[in-house]
Amino acid sequence: MDNPVMIFGTNTIGRAAKDIFESNGVTVYGFLDDDTHLHQKEIDDVLVLGTTDDDGLLKLIPKKCEAFVACDENKLRKTLVSLLQERRHVQPVNGIHKLANLSPRSSIGHGNFIDAGVTAAPGVQIGSHCLIHGNVWLGVGTIVSNFAQIGAGSIVNAGVTIEEEAFIGSGVTVVAGVTIGKGARIGAGSVVIGPVKAGETVFGNPAQKVQG
Repeated sequence: MDNPVMIFGTNTIGRAAKDIFESNGVTVYGFLDDDTHLHQKEIDDVLVLGTTDDDGLLKLIPKKCEAFVACDENKLRKTLVSLLQERRHVQPVNGIHKLANLSPRSSIGHGNFIDAGVTAAPGVQIGSHCLIHGNVWLGVGTIVSNFAQIGAGSIVNAGVTIEEEAFIGSGVTVVAGVTIGKGARIGAGSVVIGPVKAGETVFGNPAQKVQG
């Protein structure tokens, strides 16, 4: 990446993304955040320049800097991605830590957060705008669809399909061949041994549906 990067969001994802880009020798141009109390203040030695929809700052993208969307709430994440696509006609860049290990026979879309220690085996397909936290293992042929999130230390075995907007908590184990449905949520530390339906929340070992 030749240009510096502007990070949308100053939360934990934003701060971790800053570390990821700097680990790859990429300069962080600044943060954008809608909390006006943070404007013109430094976070981890980088200035919060303004709001996420500031036209004057958005005009810098992609001429002078790239964009990375750093938020873990999918509705807001989708809104910011759409803003960049519609106003600036750009896709957010990937933030991939230099200590991640992605097979050259895996594939990846746009705007993903992939932290240190993530391993993607051959045939893994990662969509766009996913959050994959530290030390996650993705087995051969696993599919991670758009806007999915996988918590730190989770083990996703071969041939698993994770559909759009699914959330997998930290320390989860998913056995081979399972499908996690769209928008499903897996509680931290769970062991998933069977398919999880769209929108369902499961927890435990073995993971069971949480009654609403």
